[in-house]
Amino acid sequence: MGIVGSLQWILYLLFLLAIFVLCVWALVDLLRRPASAFPAAGKRTKNFWLLIVGAATFLAFLGMPPLQIMPMFVGLLCAVAAIVYLVDVKPAVAPYSRRRGGGPTRSTGGW
Repeated sequence: MGIVGSLQWILYLLFLLAIFVLCVWALVDLLRRPASAFPAAGKRTKNFWLLIVGAATFLAFLGMPPLQIMPMFVGLLCAVAAIVYLVDVKPAVAPYSRRRGGGPTRSTGGW
């Protein structure tokens, strides 16, 4: 394998790692959201998204070396699942899953 082949292999591995990290990020965020936030935001249930994002994370893990059981297009589908959650579902459920208390309070006027 020449220099170009080695560089392509390194970029391929970095791409697979980025997909896996993206899926893990989506899964961790999903696990932190309350189940009641999903129907309140007009989205599918938390269990549905756990199935989708959990399967995507598992398949992305199988695509990592040394396993690399899955073809590349499966990795792209995993990335799509995580991106749909992070771009569409997460912002919709965020207002319904704010934590109450525990943080600093802001004064809205006066001295």
